[in-house]
Amino acid sequence: MVMLGVHVGAREDDGDPVAEAAASGADGVQVFLADPQGWKTPKPHPHAEAMRAAGLTVFVHAPYIVNVATTNNRIRIPSRKLLTAHAAAAAATGAAGLIVHGGHVLAKDDPAVGFANWRKVFERQAEEGGFPLPVLIENTAGGDRAMARTLEEIGRLWEAVGEFGAGFVLDTCHGWAAGLDPGTVVDDVKAITGRIDLVHCNNSRDEFGSARDRHASVLDGQIPPDALADVLRAAGAPAILETPGGPEQRAPEIEFLRSRI
Repeated sequence: MVMLGVHVGAREDDGDPVAEAAASGADGVQVFLADPQGWKTPKPHPHAEAMRAAGLTVFVHAPYIVNVATTNNRIRIPSRKLLTAHAAAAAATGAAGLIVHGGHVLAKDDPAVGFANWRKVFERQAEEGGFPLPVLIENTAGGDRAMARTLEEIGRLWEAVGEFGAGFVLDTCHGWAAGLDPGTVVDDVKAITGRIDLVHCNNSRDEFGSARDRHASVLDGQIPPDALADVLRAAGAPAILETPGGPEQRAPEIEFLRSRI
């Protein structure tokens, strides 16, 4: 059975992830370990022991501001340090993986520089024994200089980092926004990366190819719900719902997906 989980809050004042997972009917959770829009140093999650005791599969999402691809040193160097810090804190939390967006370069830059910057991250970490848990790079919805939006860009990124064991997160809303066909996206991505480690199972509020990242309920969006279930079945990977609302909204989504896969 595919693991189905839900994204929950970052810290103790954002609620109890164990209770939220139980109320949603979920087997796992995705959490932040610090402000997703800030540079604050992460710490292991305050509910780490309780999540382990409950048998939940845990994934940690790095802050959205992390962008190790950019040529802007004021962003790239702190991003690299923050990614390393989050990897350590995520491992201490007992997470199965650390998710990070592919990032982008500036409009004036050759994207090749961004792919090379990604490679440097893994090269430097390999010199220190590697990351303490899998680092999973997520596809993105828009951006003309993105590192992981189109299949071509994902291919170039994997030429740079694939040999280091980088993992891949397929976000279904992002893929839809980027113009990736949900009927073929799993095979298309696996042909490039050889793997899908996690699916962010999100519907979209916007039309195919919109480049807009606006999540909708699995059951109420532009992507046919059965198409999302087909993606999960084909990927055969754990899934996290980053859909709007709380357990009342997500429990029916999880029930639907389980009934289809």
